Amino acid sequence: MSIPTPLHQLRTLSVMPTYKCTAECSHCGTLSGRSETSWLGLENMITAIDQAAAQGDYRVVVFTGGEPTLAANDLFTAIRHAQSLGLSTRVVSNAYWASTSIQAERMIAKLIDAGLKEINFSTGDEHARFVPLDNVVRATAAAAASPLSAIVVMVETVRDRTITAKAIEAREDFAAIRSTFPRKRLEVLESPWMPLEPMKTNEYRDGSTINRHNVATRTGCNSILSTTAIQADGRIGACCGLGMRTVPELQVGRVGLTTIGEADHAAGEDYLKRWIRVEGPERILAWAATHEPSIEWEDMYAHRCQACMRLYKDPLVREVIAARYKEKIADVLVGEWLLYNYAGEDATPNSHDI
Repeated sequence: MSIPTPLHQLRTLSVMPTYKCTAECSHCGTLSGRSETSWLGLENMITAIDQAAAQGDYRVVVFTGGEPTLAANDLFTAIRHAQSLGLSTRVVSNAYWASTSIQAERMIAKLIDAGLKEINFSTGDEHARFVPLDNVVRATAAAAASPLSAIVVMVETVRDRTITAKAIEAREDFAAIRSTFPRKRLEVLESPWMPLEPMKTNEYRDGSTINRHNVATRTGCNSILSTTAIQADGRIGACCGLGMRTVPELQVGRVGLTTIGEADHAAGEDYLKRWIRVEGPERILAWAATHEPSIEWEDMYAHRCQACMRLYKDPLVREVIAARYKEKIADVLVGEWLLYNYAGEDATPNSHDI
């Protein structure tokens, strides 16, 4: 169904050069790993970047994966190309390459030479099985000493874990980075580590999961329809969400066959995506449960991407949405109008959303 209110126009392009990764994390949100063989290729990266820049509503290109630095010179060329077109750039890495301080400095120097502006590092108990936390700290030190404008360390969370944001901040070597570069924008953030099956649950710290007492505080998803993902297998996704590869409805084209503009238009014509954009998957799931009490959802989800997968994969939830979605059209239209007129830059994913 097509509804006429315009969406917010500031967008992010997420580029996955490969699904291959030096780690083999359980429940990897992009299904990446050591045995993956998908590579996007430089030509497809350049095509997507050119189309995004030509639209005029894209501001950032994020290179993620898999482990994007495995693309080596192709990655550096793509970063340089995006920068030449006036797009800011960010890399999301596990820092496997920072096994020594010298190697960390070399990689950061190559990224800076290509024009990189921001970098995110992923870590936590699952990542640390393959990439030591020391690597992330060395990479952070090298990044802090560079002209990069922002550095984010994203820590995966479950209830029983040893690596936390607080533990990282308390390390002597990390504290030394803070004191040496006090003006550098350096954040250590946490994000729930989610299973890729919508009905499987992890144990999280108290207060992390959604229920009837806190669901009203959940906001709309600022990834869907604001981030367009060029995946390593060439498919174009309508968000940068975890588990996106497993949801056919989130695929909106293929690079080389579908332009970025065509993919964005197709995504914007989808009512459920627009609803998720305005209210978020948690509130939609709670709404569905009011019409079908057998839908269990309370205290199951800490990460909104898992709740979103539930919307698409649970036949009972899909049935309620299909039967009663018209009840929410007015709310979605008003929500979009508010986003378009008042959200401003805050409606675009920031440095730690991807």
